[in-house]
Amino acid sequence: MTVTVNGLDALKKLAGSDLGSSDWIEITQERIDTFADATGDHQWIHVDPARAAAGPFGAPIAHGYLTLSLFIPLFTALLDVQGVTTKVNYGLNKVRFPAPVPVGSRIRLVGRLAEVEDVPGGVQITVDGTIEIEGGSKPAAVLQSLSRFYA
Repeated sequence: MTVTVNGLDALKKLAGSDLGSSDWIEITQERIDTFADATGDHQWIHVDPARAAAGPFGAPIAHGYLTLSLFIPLFTALLDVQGVTTKVNYGLNKVRFPAPVPVGSRIRLVGRLAEVEDVPGGVQITVDGTIEIEGGSKPAAVLQSLSRFYA
């Protein structure tokens, strides 16, 4: 369920709030191959199903940065900030990839709006995010993301 706020003052009131979890999305071989083509990272563990089946994970796995890149669409399903002119991805403080994401897995984001602080012309938010693997004992990614919203 998406949390919708209108304006920076409403966003500030959400500081410290849990944002819930996004819907699950499937990690397909097609998505992995498309990411490999876009980045030039064609390591066999991602793009060669036959060889990856005999590898350490028993199947192809998503690139860690593919999993990380899905943070934005997963996050926008959690928080919709209206009444601002610009939304900017400002960076990351921390990222870890505790578990691989095998092809065919489903992932989702669980998010918490850890902090909202003023910056010139707007606010910067810090989001603590965990990208879970359906049925997994460890998350695919744990991260702290920074975004800026301008009035």
